[in-house]
Amino acid sequence: MTQSKDISPLAWGLLALLGLIWGGSFLSIRIALNEVGFLTSVAHRTGWAMVILWSYVLIRRLPVPTDRRIWIGFLGMGLLNNAIPFSLMAWGQLYIESGLTSILNAATAIFGVVLAALFFADERLSARKVIGVTVGFFGVATAIGLEHLLAFDPRSLAQLAVIGGTISYAFAGIWARKRLSGLKPEVAAAGMLTGSTFIMLPAAWLIEGPITLNLQPITWLAIGYYTVIATALAYLLYYRILALAGSGTLMLVTLLVPPIAILLGTLFLGETLHPRAYLGFALLALGLIILDGRALRAVDAKWQGK
Repeated sequence: MTQSKDISPLAWGLLALLGLIWGGSFLSIRIALNEVGFLTSVAHRTGWAMVILWSYVLIRRLPVPTDRRIWIGFLGMGLLNNAIPFSLMAWGQLYIESGLTSILNAATAIFGVVLAALFFADERLSARKVIGVTVGFFGVATAIGLEHLLAFDPRSLAQLAVIGGTISYAFAGIWARKRLSGLKPEVAAAGMLTGSTFIMLPAAWLIEGPITLNLQPITWLAIGYYTVIATALAYLLYYRILALAGSGTLMLVTLLVPPIAILLGTLFLGETLHPRAYLGFALLALGLIILDGRALRAVDAKWQGK
């Protein structure tokens, strides 16, 4: 994980905007699932976002890679960062609340730290990281409920599916560092979405049937939101924040997404979460704050100043 930089007001503003956008994506996905299958919803998401980002690349006249190895890298990234996690989380939302999905999604950074330590020598687990990861894992277990970890009903499986999606995201970070470093971020995102679309279109077609465009206006509105705003635009914002403030700062967006998703789920879907979900999120947030380290350094500096 890249060391966090000092956060400028612009970076804070973009981070808040990204949190708001991704917080709304859980509501829009759940609305779309009322009319389309979960695989079809993902095919829409990756396909339309792919068209938008390649249009952006061409307008900006950014170089398009021709190396076969890079395109294999795009395919792997599309599988790990889009096809698998988008599908698992969309299926999970059929059985659990959108707010709970967003809370479990926050575990992505926890698994990312663990896997990075396993694959990269410069990402070793310090004492602080071990504490942060441990607290984060307790948060995940609390949010799910220990009794549900051993059950095999649809709700329990849905929660485990969402966790599986976060693990896939973490592996995507490893894959990107090994196979896609040095590319323009916009090109990497467009290529990744191309890889995932090549996977999702036939998968959705074979399992859920032909993809129809004859959908209700509310469904198209939901698809438009999570495609144009929460995928294409969000990726551009993501890489802009990465350049401004580093990957450590980007991890903080996972703290902003759940409150927004929970609020929207309550207002528009009538969702209510078990108190353990809020306790689990609090522990997850504490684990992420410990991993980030800046709050601890600020307290230490203040204490030393005294």
